[in-house]
Amino acid sequence: MNATPALRRIAAASLLAFLTLASPGFAAAAENTSGTTWTLSPAGPDGADERISLRHVMEPGATVDDRVALTNFTPAPATFAVYASDGVVTADGNFDLLPPGETPVDAGSWIDIGAVDGQDPLPNEPLTIELPAGGSIVIPLTITVPENASPGDHPAGVVAQFVPGDGAGVEMASRVGVRAHLRVDGPVVASLDVDRVEATYEPSWNPFTPGTVHIDYTLGNSGNVRLGASSTATITGPFGVAPSSETASTREVLPGQEARLSSSFEVWPLVLGFGDVAVTPQIVGEDALVEAGATRTATLTVWTVPWAQLCLIAAVGAMIMLALRLRRRSAARMQRRIDDAVAQALTAGTSEGEHDDQRAGGAVEARTASRG
Repeated sequence: MNATPALRRIAAASLLAFLTLASPGFAAAAENTSGTTWTLSPAGPDGADERISLRHVMEPGATVDDRVALTNFTPAPATFAVYASDGVVTADGNFDLLPPGETPVDAGSWIDIGAVDGQDPLPNEPLTIELPAGGSIVIPLTITVPENASPGDHPAGVVAQFVPGDGAGVEMASRVGVRAHLRVDGPVVASLDVDRVEATYEPSWNPFTPGTVHIDYTLGNSGNVRLGASSTATITGPFGVAPSSETASTREVLPGQEARLSSSFEVWPLVLGFGDVAVTPQIVGEDALVEAGATRTATLTVWTVPWAQLCLIAAVGAMIMLALRLRRRSAARMQRRIDDAVAQALTAGTSEGEHDDQRAGGAVEARTASRG
């Protein structure tokens, strides 16, 4: 069969293909919107075997043969494009291959898809296979490591992508695959770096609850083997008071690639927070490593201004000042009333005394006149 018409049909879906290239589409089996169900798995000469991936440790320049089995579970014929590509890890941490149409430059280019039923794939094009309903076929693979290949892990995989029939219109690209763990023999370097650490503080407007610190950082694999990681982000206040932390795990970071991670947890605002992100590399799965590498740490500082608490203190202070002011005003009014009452009493006493003196003077004058 000619692969060129198949490629044209795949290209019709290329604008939408990127939406379905994450690991859920790189599973053991898949069903697309047309109802087609198929699987691709590691195989021996007689069909699928118990392996879940292709795993080989090879010398530079070496060649090894392997197989995958493609099975169509649909009660109707279906066409698939089978090809190999380089492995990547997506932003959500899942393993995947390069998007369709993107040329592999590493281990994906080492894998040659063999002839099936006399049909050879054209150079740089996938092998197109039409399977009958319920049919299965074993596809031979040849893996050839270049003489100048660098030691370490070279992730790759083989996928079977559904090819819509003519007139099917634009359809999401759907594919399933088998991962290839290819390691070139030689010195192994296991190393993870942590950098580009950024921290921000999100205050809580409830003064009796802590705020939230958000820490973003990058894990970079500077070694030559894939590694997982355990990352612990820690924040403390001045002098190490009120420590808070969060630990997260990363399944894998491929050699030469990086992962952008985030961590968020509650901290009490103590004006300025001091902390770090400590990353401990971990061995992934069945990988053969003597040790995973040393822990790396990156420090950070972040302003944790207690705005809600300051507003509460300001409000309480304003209420106290208002209460004192009102109290002073009340005391002043009371004192004025007392002073007015005393003044009135004194004025009334003075007037009464004058009247008494006048009456006393008149009585004296009357007694004097009677004597005369």
